[in-house]
Amino acid sequence: MKHAPHSAPLVIHVGREELVIKRRYEVASIANDALIALWFVTGSIMFFSERWTIAGTWCFLAGSIELLVRPAIRLTRHLHLQRVHSRALWSHSAAAASSDGSQDY
Repeated sequence: MKHAPHSAPLVIHVGREELVIKRRYEVASIANDALIALWFVTGSIMFFSERWTIAGTWCFLAGSIELLVRPAIRLTRHLHLQRVHSRALWSHSAAAASSDGSQDY
């Protein structure tokens, strides 16, 4: 799988350690998917108790909103890659665009 040139990795310093994030859109998509799962699992557990039903409903709503975030991440990734391609890889336009769009983040 070919990848478009990416900007410099995001580096977060935590004490004497560094967290290096290289594929930001993929990381954002994975984090979003984990949040979706947490919202729905939490909401499902809350539905076991009548006392927590309203809070569980809010968790389901939050999970549903997170489902809307996923296509926004994918669209942003594609638009960003298109912008990079149009500047840096203009000569490879059709072939490079079709291979980079194959990942579903």
